[in-house]
Amino acid sequence: MEPDVVRIFDTTLRDGEQSPGATLTVEEKLEIARQLVRLGVDIIEAGFPIASPGDFEAVRRIAREIGPLGKDRPNGPPVIAGLARANKEDIDACWEAVREAPRPRIHVFLATSDIHLQYKLRMTREECLARIREMVAYARRFCEDVEFSPEDAGRTDRDFLMQALTVAVEAGATTLNIPDTVGYTTPEEFGSLFAEIRRRVPGVERVILSAHCHNDLGLATANTLAAIRNGARQVEVTVNGIGERAGNTALEEVVMALHTRRDLFGVRTYIDTTQIYRTSRLVSALTGIPVQPNKAIVGANAFAHEAGIHQDGMLKNPLTYEIMRPETVGVPESRLVLGKHSGRHAFRVRLEQMGYHLSPEAFEEAFRRFKALCDRKKYVTDFDLEALMADFTQSSGQTWRLDTLQVMCGTPAIATATVRLIGPDGEVRLGTGTGNGPVDAAYRAIETALGVQARLLEFNVHAVTPGRDAMGRVFVQAEDPQSGELAGGFGADTDIVVAAAKAYLNALLRLARAPQGARVELSVPVP
Repeated sequence: MEPDVVRIFDTTLRDGEQSPGATLTVEEKLEIARQLVRLGVDIIEAGFPIASPGDFEAVRRIAREIGPLGKDRPNGPPVIAGLARANKEDIDACWEAVREAPRPRIHVFLATSDIHLQYKLRMTREECLARIREMVAYARRFCEDVEFSPEDAGRTDRDFLMQALTVAVEAGATTLNIPDTVGYTTPEEFGSLFAEIRRRVPGVERVILSAHCHNDLGLATANTLAAIRNGARQVEVTVNGIGERAGNTALEEVVMALHTRRDLFGVRTYIDTTQIYRTSRLVSALTGIPVQPNKAIVGANAFAHEAGIHQDGMLKNPLTYEIMRPETVGVPESRLVLGKHSGRHAFRVRLEQMGYHLSPEAFEEAFRRFKALCDRKKYVTDFDLEALMADFTQSSGQTWRLDTLQVMCGTPAIATATVRLIGPDGEVRLGTGTGNGPVDAAYRAIETALGVQARLLEFNVHAVTPGRDAMGRVFVQAEDPQSGELAGGFGADTDIVVAAAKAYLNALLRLARAPQGARVELSVPVP
């Protein structure tokens, strides 16, 4: 491996999917994986095969269908990794799932901190070392590429951590990943830990050191960069920083820090930075997790300037207030004005410029929706197209779609809504509902049509573009009141009530296909 290259290990499909409400279908995982190949990531951690039959199938299909892609990339096709606990059953399942990939990897982990050993594993340090030796060696029987992670390394006694890593190297690990599992360390501590590993672990020069940080104290990116400065040459990240609790290190933040400050870090990645924004929006749409406006690199305000002094400086020279150009990360700019008179050719070209490559059938449906949008807006910007395509991406393949929605509301009338849903094989369901406003009424009508109920936990709405005819984008999070399962949903439309209805329908359908069983049953007859 080139010493100045940092490998990007993307765990959006594994650790990122562990975000509450971020459940993905197999097809959605495949779509994200394809985009990760375009983005240029080196390793895709496709999932945790033993977790469920659905996760196993997703990892296997990614290994089979996505693994061979990207042969012409400078870094070659991606490594496809699966996660496994340090036991034979997990490792067997992991190997079976990833074995069809041209470049498979088994990622074995075992906790090493005293608090985990005592309270979670009920295991002594000696038993822990023996398990590491046995299971890493067992994984190497199947696969030449084996990664080992000492879970909660950030709180592990350093002397014992060095022993554990030494055993892993001796047993055949090719990558040593150091997880700050609970986001406990500071950059100084984490950087010094990598320096100590390089000094004290025999054979460390034969393996790749990796960093996996969580953001509980908001230090994930800083810790990861500190690890790189002290010899880490693989970083484990997620798109938009999604993941358990406060999330993981954000891919876009690390990549652009290395890209922008090459003078300081002296390393590079194989990431195509122009694909960052496109990837961010796709992950946000499919997981139903919105990107906060002030999010670094990919937030809506990342390249926005309001203060007069800033605007004056930007007009004179963009470098006065921008350390990177929007186009570097693929933030769309209106280069082609589209409207009701635009034809299929112009629409297709613009979509391809934005990174969307659709089948003929999907393109015709997207074009139909584009024309419908043009009837409601004079001009359609790239931001409108991005919202339209995010809504289209999420709704395509759904078992039910919103066909019509009628709402009556006002003062002092009671808000009333009627919906018509189209399901599999053209099945039609109608639903009516009343509520304390148009959105509440629409949601009750959808629940009636599907014969289900859920609890709305979050409702976020914002305009995609300025103006009274702006596209509205709605993100919701709903909870199954019986199981506690969470799911997010996304919707976009010039009518904000319609956008809200689409988002809620998407969330209900996600609850129905949750990995722990569809407790939200959609086959109940209409009352």
